[in-house]
Formats: sequence, structure tokens, C-alpha cells
Amino acid sequence: MAPRMVALVLVCSALLLLFVNRVSACSYTREELLTIRTSTPSDLLPVFLAAAADLVHFLRAKVRRRRRGKRAGVLVRLRRRGARSPLPGIFLSNVRSLSNKMDELALLMRRNRDFSSSCALCFTETWLNEQIPDCALHLEGFQLLRADRHRDFSGGKSRGGGVCFYINNAWCSDVTVISTHCSPSVEYIFTNCKPFYSPREFASFILAAVYIPPSADVHEAQRALAEQILCVERTFPDSLIIILGDFNKGNLSKELPRYRQFVKCPTREQNTLDHCYTTVSGAYRAVARAALGFSDHGLIHLIPAYRQKLKLSKPTVRTSKMWTSEAVEELRTCLDTTDWDVFRAATDSLDDYTDTVTSYIQFCEDSIIPTKTRVTYNNDKPWFTPRLRQLRKEKEAAYRAKDKESYKAAKYQFSKEVEQARARYNKRLEDQFSVNDVTSVWRGLRQITNYKPRAQHAADDLQLAERLNTFYARFEVPQPSSSPLTEQVSSTTLVPLSSPTTITEDSMTPPDHLSPTTVLSVTEEEVLKLFRKQNPRKAPGPDGISPATLKHCAGELAAVFTDIFNTSLEACHVPACFKLSTIIPVPKKPRITGLNDYRPVALTSVVMKSFERLVLPHLKSFTSPLLDPLQFAYRANRSVDDAINLALHFILQHLDSPGTYARILFVDFSSAFNTILPSLLQEKLLQLNVPDSTCRWITDFLMDRRQCVRLEKNVSTTQSISTGTPQGCVLSPLLFSLYTNCCTSSHDSVKLIKFADDTTLIGLISNDDESAYRREVDRLVSWCSINNLELNTQKTVEMIVDFRKVTAPSPPLTLSDSPITLVDSVRFLGTTITQDLKWEPSICSLLKKAQQRMYFLRQLKKARLPAQMMVQFYTAIIESILTSSITVWYTSATTRDINRLQRIVRSAEKVIGCSLPSVQELYVSRTRGRAGRIAADPSHPGHSLLKLLPSGRRLRSIRTRTSRHKNSFFPSAVRLLNAL
Repeated sequence: MAPRMVALVLVCSALLLLFVNRVSACSYTREELLTIRTSTPSDLLPVFLAAAADLVHFLRAKVRRRRRGKRAGVLVRLRRRGARSPLPGIFLSNVRSLSNKMDELALLMRRNRDFSSSCALCFTETWLNEQIPDCALHLEGFQLLRADRHRDFSGGKSRGGGVCFYINNAWCSDVTVISTHCSPSVEYIFTNCKPFYSPREFASFILAAVYIPPSADVHEAQRALAEQILCVERTFPDSLIIILGDFNKGNLSKELPRYRQFVKCPTREQNTLDHCYTTVSGAYRAVARAALGFSDHGLIHLIPAYRQKLKLSKPTVRTSKMWTSEAVEELRTCLDTTDWDVFRAATDSLDDYTDTVTSYIQFCEDSIIPTKTRVTYNNDKPWFTPRLRQLRKEKEAAYRAKDKESYKAAKYQFSKEVEQARARYNKRLEDQFSVNDVTSVWRGLRQITNYKPRAQHAADDLQLAERLNTFYARFEVPQPSSSPLTEQVSSTTLVPLSSPTTITEDSMTPPDHLSPTTVLSVTEEEVLKLFRKQNPRKAPGPDGISPATLKHCAGELAAVFTDIFNTSLEACHVPACFKLSTIIPVPKKPRITGLNDYRPVALTSVVMKSFERLVLPHLKSFTSPLLDPLQFAYRANRSVDDAINLALHFILQHLDSPGTYARILFVDFSSAFNTILPSLLQEKLLQLNVPDSTCRWITDFLMDRRQCVRLEKNVSTTQSISTGTPQGCVLSPLLFSLYTNCCTSSHDSVKLIKFADDTTLIGLISNDDESAYRREVDRLVSWCSINNLELNTQKTVEMIVDFRKVTAPSPPLTLSDSPITLVDSVRFLGTTITQDLKWEPSICSLLKKAQQRMYFLRQLKKARLPAQMMVQFYTAIIESILTSSITVWYTSATTRDINRLQRIVRSAEKVIGCSLPSVQELYVSRTRGRAGRIAADPSHPGHSLLKLLPSGRRLRSIRTRTSRHKNSFFPSAVRLLNAL
């Protein structure tokens, strides 16, 4: 062995033994080490192997200990990722003279790894001026961007103020200043940072440093800052804006409710003056650090807690059917050549006949229509094709192989293919917009804006599915075996059809001319028309027949299903396969605390839904004239605004009298749709002059329904129920309205307003006499007990509207021995109502939603869509939010709130490049239109408030004594209509 090799082995052996001596349980004496030094390589081999074994054992134990004790948390993740964090890690502070803190900053750079590796440093009150050069403020590895206070723009005060950024060159070197501003109210600097790494959902980061002096006009400062932020959003729609700085008394969330504030810890004594805003939920965690020097503000470390979209959910593997023209034509040929009479002649049972037909159609569809499997990621671009994915892999392989020529060619090919893919995608969108198809237009808009609805997922657990199935059937009660009203048809055999009266939606006679023995019948033209309207993108029901099959093969399937429908109506029996439903639990909120936090959405047969749509107009023709006028749901010329306006009119008109107040009980039912008793419903339908055959058909439709719960791939066992109507059926809303139609108030001072299962009891109290109100509450509780409706006392709340100067404490209200909670505000039919009848909380909610949707409008501008298309998008998506219940709150809103709404309109005008209707114009047009329709409908409960004078030219004014009542809907509508 060469001397150099011997020496190398000796050195390695000695180092290894020394290392083992320090870290393992073994120990070596001085004599043993001397022996090793004078030994030959052959003598050292056993010692070396033993030491190596000890070292391997030690390392394995060390690795195991590290894995078990591995640290976690946002700070650990930030240190691990370094400059590749999804959001920039930032240090924020009010330094009060940056020049005096440079030595301490330099020390932090050398000693504090978190500080030196941070992406950005944001300082306010830098006290810098043009006499202080940048070289005096240099920090190693950082780029300085500053906005000093100017004497000319700050009211003559030169000392103080000033903001600046230090940007880490390891995180980003492409930094530009967008704008700076200096005024007595606010100082700021906006910078655009394009880092080396950023998540795909963010093109760049807009960092803004803000300083609002303590003596500034806060409203003016917030207005100017909000205007600048909206301008930056229009210019950089794909960028994430992060607002940092010392806000003192300001709060950006009041002007821009969409922005969230993440600094919760005190920054000066016990006050939180330094803020951080962004639109991303859970973006940062703020940790307080020691102040710099003698600054009276603490240093805030903003640690990124955001996780990019790619890591939020796993890739989705979807299998879909390819409805090509060749496959559709083959399916049509198969169904057209089928002899359906064979299926009818093969059995005497309607259930077997229907089940055989649906199974055969499903078999033909599965056999003929091809399928494809696709993997999608939640941050995929719509124009990114499989060809691009393959080219990207080739480019990465060339880069790893360090082959410059191959990498250059692959990069060029990839860039060229990207341009071609985008061009093809834009051409396809233009074709969609040119077609007069609303569905294609909105699908294209969703693709441009990259909008993906938030997926609602439940846990994939079979035991949970079984528990939910039992929970949803908890209202099941034994049904009466037989009675004159509930006697079911014992025989469901197929018999030749008679000639029943045909009642269609287009040619419908008044209810007075219809006999109670009338039997409904449908025609093949009606079924054909309904099948052609099917949405092929909807999911199939439990019977396996997809809407696409009904749409593409409507002509071939209309005849057989017309026969099934008419047979079902004649026999007053619904086929069993049509009554099967699959319950999909949808979480009501992000954190699940119990089974009641899942909403049961029933996936039913598409064919049965079409059948229900044919029965619905027949049922409405009998029941509409007899419905409670204060039931506003699922009725023509009734809206949510009508229910709120009429409730407010009752309250405000009553409060005009001295010594009065109102108590409002907002009733909540527990799974109201699931508690309907078919036997009681049949009695109520007969009282509403519904034909006996239709009543028995509806009762059979609700009896012996089979349901199961599906969670991902796990499906529970099937359970049969005969109580309630499934949420997802076409007839369910109307049946619930008819079920609760007899629930009304018997006293004039108590109003019972219903909107489906949202029931509100309004007690108009005079002279502190609440006896009538309490009697009606007791009657409501008794009625619910008789009709199997369960009151949710935990969610049922009460609000008292009382403007008297001297008030006495009102006695508490109890329902079923449970006290009812008194609240200051409540969300009633989508509008927040407070006990002082002010609308700022409701308007703030609308502002937040509208600002969120402005992002999509800016995306359309970036895609260079025509102005007409953007106006259409604005009208449907943003204006609809701004005008939500505008007839309720506009005249009582403050000028500041109206200006905040108008600011959204002006921002949209700048994006689109054309004028849009103002909020005032929208209110006037909506109020006049709503009032005109009410005045033309004698059945509307508010029709009597819009009476013409004897001249027939003007409406009679409504007498009011307070400005609250004067500014409500009905008095304002009368004034607007009279002004025409």
C-alpha cells in the first residue's frame, strides 16, 4: 500500500475514533489511541469496522430522534423555505429617525438570521430628507426605496414623517416605485416587486408603506389611500397588494372591507397602531419583537402563514364522458330502433316497467359513449395543454443535463407553443361570445377570470355516512295505515289509459272551472320540450340517466316516458326508482362541530325532476288564489325585498304613534323540509281544492322513499322513510308553502310574515300590553307541535325596536321552556337589520362583496374584451350586489355610505371606459319598477298602500310622522311615482 494511502487511512481512523469517543457511549484511553497510531492498516481494519458500525448505529438513532422531534410552525417553514416563501416575510416598525438606528440595524443583520433573511423591511417616520444620501443608509444585501416628507406638500412641516422599504436582493431584484404621495393627511409609497419565486396565483407583490400622522384628517387619509389602492388594483389585477405602516387612528377596513388586518398584538403601549392589510385570508401571523433603539413602537415580524393553491388540495382525477357527434348519433340510432312496447308487454307492474326502461337506457349510454380520465390541479391555466406540459418536461430535462444547445432549443419551442396555445384559447373565447348562448358566454367569462367555486368536501368516512343517514331520518314517524284521506292505491298494474283532461302550463283554465275529480295528463310535445331544455353538464341521478342523454335523444325517449308519466298519474303511483335519492352532505361552515353542520342535498332522478315540472303548474293553478298573502316565497311578483319592506312598514307605521314599540321574533325550524307528514299534507291539499287524484299521487310520491348518504366513495346503506320532502326536488318548496299555509296570525297587532321556512312574528306593542303578542307566540308553538315542526330554540332570536326615551326592561320570552336570546342585530332574508334601524352593517357587507368581484372585471379588461361584454358582466355580477335590497336601505343610508358605494361604480367606469348608472339612478329605477308592479297586482299585500286619488293621476300620499317612516320604501315610492 502506498505511504499516502496508509497515512490517509490512519488519519481517517483516528478522526473516526475521536468522533465516536465524543458522541457514543464507548470510551478510549490514551494508550489505546497510541496503539492505533503505531498500528498497521491491517491491524486497524477490525477497529475501523467496529467504529463504523457504532457510527452507523449512532446516526440512525440520531435521525430517528430528529424525525420524532421535528419542529413545526410558520416560522420554521419560513426559515426552511428562505427566499422561496409564498408571501414575503416582513419586518415593520415606526423607527422615529432611521439615521439613528443604522448601527443597530447593521448589528441585527449580522446576528439575527430572521432579520437578515427577511424579504422586506418597512419603516415609517424615517425623518429623512434630501440632505441624507442613500449611501448613509446602506444595508448589506438590501435595496433602499424611500419617500421622504416634503415641506411643500406637508403643510410646511419638514421634520418627521417619511416612509421607506428595504428589499432583500436575494428575494427580489426587479423592484419599481409605482407612486409616492405626501400630504398633511397621509404619506405613502407603492412599490411593485417581481421576486425570483412567487406562487402561480400572484404575478407580483405590491408593497405599500403608509404613515398617517396623529393629527391628520382620518377620513380624508382613508379616502385618498382607498382611491390609490383601487387604482393600483385596476393597473395590476394579478398582483397581491400588501399595505403596511403606522395608521394611528385610521382603519382601512372601513373603506375597503375586503382587506383584512393581521397585526393583533399591541405596537405602542397597549394600542395597535401599526397595521398590515391584504385581501388573502390567513396571510400573515404577526409576532412582536423588541423595539429599535428608543423608538416608542415595537418591531413587528410578519411571518407568512399563507399556503399556495397548489398545496391546499390534492390533484383531482375526473372521469367524464365524451359526447362526440359520432357517439351521439350512434346512441340515437340505438334508442330509435328499440321497440319500447316489448318492455311494456313483458310486465304488469309500473315499477318493473320503469326500472327496465331506465336500466336499458343507462346500459346503452355506458356502452356507446366513450369516457376519458383527466387530472386537474387547482392552479391550472385554462390554456395550458398536454403538449405544453410535455415541452416543459423536456426543457427541465435539458436544464438538469446541462446541455445548453438542447435547453436553448427546448426553451424556444416551449415559448412558441405558449403563444400559439394562448392564441387558440383567445379565438375559442371569441367564438363563444359571438354565439347567442348565455351558458357559453358565462362559461367563457369564468375561464378568463380563472374563477373556480370553492369545493365543499365532507370527510370520506363510511361510519360518518351511516350516522348521517340515521340523523337525517330522525324525524320519521309512523304513518296511519289507512284512512279515508290516506288510502293508497293497492294495485299498480298497467292498465289501458283512459282519456283524462289535459292541463298544460300554456293553456290553463281558472281553478273555479276545474273539477276536483280532474286527472292530470301530459302530452308528448310537453315532454319533448322539457327534455330538450336539460342542462347536459348536470350530474345524473341514482337511476343513472344523465341529462345529456335526455337532451340529445329527446325525440327518441319522449314517447316512452310520456307513457310512463301518464300511467303514473292514472294509477296515482310513483315508480320506486324515481323515489330513490342520494344525499350529498354539504358543510354549512368551515369547521364541523356536529352532524347538524351538514346540509342534506338530495340528488334525485333527472327524469323525475322533469315529471315534477309538468305537475307543478297544475298544482299552482288550484292553490295560488288560496295562499296566505304574507307568504312571499315561490310566488309570482313576490320578492325578498317585498317581505322586508312590508315588515318595516308595519313596524315604522306603528312606531309613529307615541308610547309604542315592536318585538320581532325570528323563528328557526330544525330541518323544516324533513318534517312534513304526508297524511297531514294530503288533508291540507284537499282543503285547497286540489283534485283527489293529484293529492294521492303527491302522497305516494312522499311515501316509502329510499335514501342513502354518499361521502366521496363511501355509500351508506339504503333506508326507507315516509316523512319530509327531499331538498332538491322541484315540488318540495311549494309543498312546504302549502303545508304551512294555515299558519297565520289571528290578531291585527301581530303580523306573521313567511318566506318559505323563514318565519317572522312581529308584535306591535302599545301601552306595554304584550298579551296578544305572547298569545300568538304560544299559538305558533302549539301549531308547530301539532304539525310535526320542531323549533330550534338555540337559533330563534328576538329583537326589540324601541325609540322611547324612557323604557322599562321587557320580560323575557320563552319557547318550550327555553329562554329566547335578545339580539341587537340579525340577518333577515340576506339583509342585516339592527334595532336602531340603521344600515351601515348591511352596506359594509355589500361593499366587501362588490370589491371582491371587481377583481374579475379587471381580469376581463386584461383579456381585452369589448366594452359591451364588460358592461354585461358588471351589470350581472357587480351591479346586482350594489342593488341588493336597495329599495330597503337606500333612503335611510348615510351620505358617507352612499359615496362608498358610488366609488365602486366610478372604479368600474375607469376599468370599462364608459359611463355607468349611478347608485341614485339605480335606486330610482328599481323603486319605480317595483312599486309599479305592486300597484298593478291586486293580490299583493302592499297593493292597498299604493292607491290612486279620485283624479286617477296621482297616488295618495302615506301619512308619516317620523323621518324613519318617511324614508321607508312605500312613502318614497309614492313620491317617486307622483314625480313622473
